[in-house]
Amino acid sequence: MRLLLLETTGCHLCEQALAIVNQCWLEDHDLFIENIDIAEFPEWQAQYATRIPVLYHPETETDLGWPFDPADVKAFIEALRHD
Repeated sequence: MRLLLLETTGCHLCEQALAIVNQCWLEDHDLFIENIDIAEFPEWQAQYATRIPVLYHPETETDLGWPFDPADVKAFIEALRHD
């Protein structure tokens, strides 16, 4: 499953989110996590600038906004798998 971690440079919350997402990846190697700096994409910057970090599933266009913990990430992934 491919997920995007929407973030930007210098965002301390994004660093925390990355640590949580990496922890979940270590438990589930079927995940492919791609970090996306929203500053490089004006349309995403307009939509997510005040919400980052955001875990985004491009196939369903659903997201999990901050704050989240490992249990939230796992529940998000499980919900995506059952859709």
